[in-house]
Amino acid sequence: MDDTEKIRRELVNKIANQTTSNSKDQERIRLETENGQVWDTDELSRDFEVLGFMAPYVVVKDKATGRKGSLMFQHYPRYYWGWMEDKR
Repeated sequence: MDDTEKIRRELVNKIANQTTSNSKDQERIRLETENGQVWDTDELSRDFEVLGFMAPYVVVKDKATGRKGSLMFQHYPRYYWGWMEDKR
């Protein structure tokens, strides 16, 4: 177990409990309202190179700018949001 596993598991559960619909369209609208831009899996692979996963986070490289950062994601329906550039 890594030092972040307990916190990450709690976040995964919190995200899952906030999901209000299995409808991809309705869930996307909810996430966009709460978080701004949202990507589905196809959009994610179009815009980012995935470098690694540690749920509920994915580390990515922006294909347009080369900047590295992270996004949060939920398992179902699978959406990604909350781009945060790595400032290191």
